Amino acid sequence: MSTPRRALAAAVAAVVLLELSSCGSSGGGGGAQDASGKAEGDITFQTWNLRANFSSYFDGLIAGFEKKYPGTHVRWIDQPAEGYADKISADAAGGTLPDVVNVSPDLVAPLAKAGLALDLGKAAATYRPEYLAGAWNGNRIPGMPGTYAFPWYLNTGPLFYNKGLFRKAGLDPDRPPRTYAELFGDALELARRSNGEVATLANVPTVEDFGRYGAGLMNEQGTGFAFNDPKGVELLTKYKELYDAKALDPGALTATPESTGRKFLTGAVAMNPGSALDLGTFKKQAPTLYRNIGITDQITSTGHVNMYVMGVMVNSRTRHTPAAVAFAHYVTDAQNQMSFAKKAAVFPSTTGSLDDPYFTRQDGTDESRVRVAAAKSLKNAVNYTPVLFSEQMKTALRNEVAKALLGKESPRAALDNAVDACDRLLRQQG
Repeated sequence: MSTPRRALAAAVAAVVLLELSSCGSSGGGGGAQDASGKAEGDITFQTWNLRANFSSYFDGLIAGFEKKYPGTHVRWIDQPAEGYADKISADAAGGTLPDVVNVSPDLVAPLAKAGLALDLGKAAATYRPEYLAGAWNGNRIPGMPGTYAFPWYLNTGPLFYNKGLFRKAGLDPDRPPRTYAELFGDALELARRSNGEVATLANVPTVEDFGRYGAGLMNEQGTGFAFNDPKGVELLTKYKELYDAKALDPGALTATPESTGRKFLTGAVAMNPGSALDLGTFKKQAPTLYRNIGITDQITSTGHVNMYVMGVMVNSRTRHTPAAVAFAHYVTDAQNQMSFAKKAAVFPSTTGSLDDPYFTRQDGTDESRVRVAAAKSLKNAVNYTPVLFSEQMKTALRNEVAKALLGKESPRAALDNAVDACDRLLRQQG
């Protein structure tokens, strides 16, 4: 499992969505929608690249469910990370989608629009208070009523910064930037004092960055994007200034999370987002960086940090709706979420779980410091990436951002073009 799964998944391609739409209507035709009956029967549960590290956990989880619900049997299948979205698409189009499926919001969206994801807002409304509001809402689809997956594990992380680079540039290593104004100011100063040798950031802004900055993302109806508003233009204009001053790494236009991570490890960039798991990497692969590591909160203008949401969806066409809903809820209930969170270094989405001492008390280690800070921020965090924002849309935005940074288009024109392209792709989704 990749944690925190910053991108989480590629959305299903538009052509596949058309295939899904042709094989089912929004109400889901083949299975019973009522989850109030007796939980019994054979169901299939699919996870996303989890067997290698968590086989014993899921074996125990399934055994516990089958003991609690005699007459049920769960067959667990695990798919590799590579091609997971394509696998779900093919199964959905072919009528072989498992009964219970591990999904991210962008994967559940096309399935919900095709009528293949059970509306848990109706079928399992009684469970809603068990989950954090932001996590429950993370599986809502703009323009559609309902919620289409139980929230499962969450992740977020801090910003790491290299105190050594801050100190060398004459910046206070114990006063990292906490606002966008401070971030941009420190980045320009660090670039100036290092003669352009050290950038502060290594990523171009993504849709979630526009959300954190306070730009609009979509209209309430889910029919169009809105990140070309004044706040969006302002953010891209600031990034253009950073890029020209080499405060944004020149390789940012083609960067990946892996490449930016390597640049941070080698001291080529001064700041990078991450999670508690990264600390072990720093300690092992870059001991000098580890001794100089600084940890600060995500920067946001909204008061809400970004979170990544993983969910558990129920196939609306399952022949055993009560059993499928019961199992999806069992996987994501407070007790089982807490157990999995401790094993996988993720965070539970259940109400009250983040108040557990494991998430509120530090033990003197950097790992616990990151975990406690992240857990606190998750209580009111939001998933800024719109669930309808497909991989093609991400590419369209990235291409236009690149044109703005290279001076081929103004920030306003670039974002207008990006919104137009994303809106066209949205209409193709149906």
